[in-house]
Parts: sequence; structure tokens; C-alpha cells
Amino acid sequence: MFYYVYILKSINHRNLYIGFTTDITNRLIEHNAGHVPSTKPYIPYKIVYFEAYGTKEEAIQREQNLKLRSNAWNQLKLRIQVSLTK
Repeated sequence: MFYYVYILKSINHRNLYIGFTTDITNRLIEHNAGHVPSTKPYIPYKIVYFEAYGTKEEAIQREQNLKLRSNAWNQLKLRIQVSLTK
């Protein structure tokens, strides 16, 4: 089983969301169906980036690193800059 850290971008707004899951396809469906309160106001979303990890602990650590450390988040945004503008 893999654990995914993913970044969603709202199609109609500038909102970005970072999360983790074991089922990235189903999780996107849940976000776009409005089942996630923090993303509901900005649906629909598309996946612009994801990373796969072998353990839940690694995925959680990476997710929190991106959410809490602006340097890590800024570096990743530079790497996926083109995906964020489409």
C-alpha cells in the first residue's frame, strides 16, 4: 500500500490544498463532491502534484513539512510552477 501526499488546485479560484491519502482518485472525488469542509467553497479541484510514500508516517511528515515550513512549500511551488498556472 502506498500513501500519497497531494496538492489540489481549485479550477475556479486560486485556492491550493495539501493533504494525504491512500486512495488519491477517491479522495479527489470526495473533495469535488463537497465532503471536505475546508475545500468545499472552492470546488471543483484538480490534482496538480502528488508524491508516493511507503509508510503513513513518512506521508504525514511530508504533509506537515509542506504545511508548516514555508521554505519547503516555496521550493515545491517553484518546481511545479507550470502546473499551478494551468
